[in-house]
Amino acid sequence: MSSTVYVEAQMLIRRPVEEVFEAFINPEITTNFWFTKSTGRLEEGKTVTWEWEMYGVKSDVKVEEIISDQLIRTIWGDPVTNVDYEFKQMEKGTLVVITSYGFIQTGEDLAKIINDNTGGFTTVLDGCKAYLEHRIRLNLIEDKFPQK
Repeated sequence: MSSTVYVEAQMLIRRPVEEVFEAFINPEITTNFWFTKSTGRLEEGKTVTWEWEMYGVKSDVKVEEIISDQLIRTIWGDPVTNVDYEFKQMEKGTLVVITSYGFIQTGEDLAKIINDNTGGFTTVLDGCKAYLEHRIRLNLIEDKFPQK
């Protein structure tokens, strides 16, 4: 039974919605601030594999729905959860809201996954903002858990 817990991270990125949306579906852009490899662009009905080479981690991402410049709805992770990416054009840029839900964990395990999701997606949004607004690769994902 999945829980009704929703985890949300959001950030205003001072770029047009089309550019921000493209950054999340096009791995040539996304690899500048999130994962290091992908088997392809996000397309509705398609499953792609994202890889974080520095950690030896991969995840299959199933794309449930895409509404151009508005929404990307995915299922991914281990165990799998729903992750939605919403894009809203604002006066000063694009508001990106990442929501994850459908957790099967309970108790302390649920608290840990909530913390991991909140921190992880906030880091992704921070890196995206720096890259799209200033073309700076902050290496936030790589540096979050540095290897010795």
